[in-house]
Amino acid sequence: MRSLFYETKSNRIFCLAADSTGHWCFLGTWFTLTRSLQNFSSSEFIHIGKTIIANVALPMRIIMPATLIVMLLALWQSFGVDKPAFYLYAVSFLLMILTLIITVSVEVPIDNQIKTWTENNVPNSWQNLRQTWDKFHTIRTFSSIASLAFFALGILKRIK
Repeated sequence: MRSLFYETKSNRIFCLAADSTGHWCFLGTWFTLTRSLQNFSSSEFIHIGKTIIANVALPMRIIMPATLIVMLLALWQSFGVDKPAFYLYAVSFLLMILTLIITVSVEVPIDNQIKTWTENNVPNSWQNLRQTWDKFHTIRTFSSIASLAFFALGILKRIK
């Protein structure tokens, strides 16, 4: 009964596609924003920050848990059936948990502060907060991409 969903190649590829959605969101933000973040004035940073927060906050509340559910499904399906794939999925899942912890404990609290800022009430420490956000967003992006890589290796291992 356990393997009914996961045993077909198309279902595994679906799981990989479903898993990858959130990862690409982080990578896209890193490529388009984070690498040039230091070039923005406070008003530009506030405007861009508020726009991105409005665009991704709700979808990521759905995508992140869905990604973790897909990963748990892969773990469950491979447990006792394919040990190497199981361990690849386990590493992937742990990296995604790290990504979630960074998101919830560092990124979201800074985002919540940015949402309250205007050009007239930017805190003196805004550049320090921007630097902290930048550093942790980079760590989060690469932990997420590493998670995707381990998950993909597990999928490819099972497709053989």
